[in-house]
Amino acid sequence: MTLSERLPPTTRRVELHTAEEINRRIELETDSRVARLAARFPMSRYEDRLQELDAEWDVERVLQANASTLALGGVLLGALVDRRFLALPTAVFGFLAMHAVQGWCPPIPVIRRLGVRTAHEIGRERHALKVLRGDYDGIPAADSAEPGDRVRAALEAVDR
Repeated sequence: MTLSERLPPTTRRVELHTAEEINRRIELETDSRVARLAARFPMSRYEDRLQELDAEWDVERVLQANASTLALGGVLLGALVDRRFLALPTAVFGFLAMHAVQGWCPPIPVIRRLGVRTAHEIGRERHALKVLRGDYDGIPAADSAEPGDRVRAALEAVDR
């Protein structure tokens, strides 16, 4: 078995290392938001929500921002106060390496409990809204269009 076969898939590695009740809570909250929007709001609200999703920070971004802040703080304290503070960026970089390979590191459970979603989870809500809004309705059927036209229509719908 190769190394890549033993590693969790990139798109799901954080979810695979998150407690099932937290994953389920995040999924139910997403489903509830989509259902509320579909039931109560006009189509114009869909665009607002899609823009909110574009701005939402995912787990990776939150982890990177926190790690860089801690690492920089440790380097500054190590340079200005005591060299022993250099242990902080060393630990942070070790955690980042763990996260890159496994999808887990010590801050992840806290970040997930706070409800921070993965890019995959945010994308799930985004695509559900686009389907409900009808973004994919204009994609011609496989038997009624040239493959190139169908591919262009699909990519345009995804990019909207």
